[in-house]
Amino acid sequence: MTPDGISLSGVGKTFSGRGKVVEALRDVTLSCPKGSFTAIIGPSGCGKSTVMRIALGLETPDTGEVRIAGKAPMGAAKAGETGVAFQDAALLPWRSVRRNIEVPLEVLGRSIPEARDHVQHMIELVGLKGYENALPGELSGGMRQRVAIARALVTHPQILFMDEPFGALDQILRRQMNLELQRIWTETGSTALLVTHGIDEAVFLADRVVVMHANPGRIVEVIDVTFDRPRAPGLFSEPAFHRVCDHIAEVLHGG
Repeated sequence: MTPDGISLSGVGKTFSGRGKVVEALRDVTLSCPKGSFTAIIGPSGCGKSTVMRIALGLETPDTGEVRIAGKAPMGAAKAGETGVAFQDAALLPWRSVRRNIEVPLEVLGRSIPEARDHVQHMIELVGLKGYENALPGELSGGMRQRVAIARALVTHPQILFMDEPFGALDQILRRQMNLELQRIWTETGSTALLVTHGIDEAVFLADRVVVMHANPGRIVEVIDVTFDRPRAPGLFSEPAFHRVCDHIAEVLHGG
């Protein structure tokens, strides 16, 4: 087990409906050390998002054990030790950038005035200085995702969960956001778990890429990514980068 990071041991999950039982996950064991960046990749329906929902405490596993920052998932969430960003930024349209970022602090009952400087730091960290009072409808898709990431990090979480946070963005903007996320993650030192469909995104960002297959959802290989950090945009063009991507693609389509 990894007491200060993310640990799943022997996790299984089934869903029942319409007279059918679907084995969503079988014997999923995963350890993400403190300060590491792990990406999960796999076909639709392989259980990637179910793994994340279980880690967040939004689903309960049928079998196995889950520890997040040394606690049960809901305990970690209630302590503000987890932050999450989804594909849909899900910002409150009537609240400004600053007020959207403050939402988790309000939920946890923390003092907003005392956190004012920290909220401003988060706004600047994600590159939105000058947009503090803008409403979501006045922002681009990439800017809205920056707000979502700042909101996920505002409670000083030990663990950052991201489920396809850039999936709705075009390729050029997605690459830019990959660079920004690397910078933000490096500055915060959080333990990151990213669910993605993008092989190049996973290889660029992660220390290890977890490949899953479906029916049942299971981990088939964990691939270490050893490129030096910080990783520059030129890495996307290097032969060594493409060799890792090709290997992941082979594992993905291997059965």
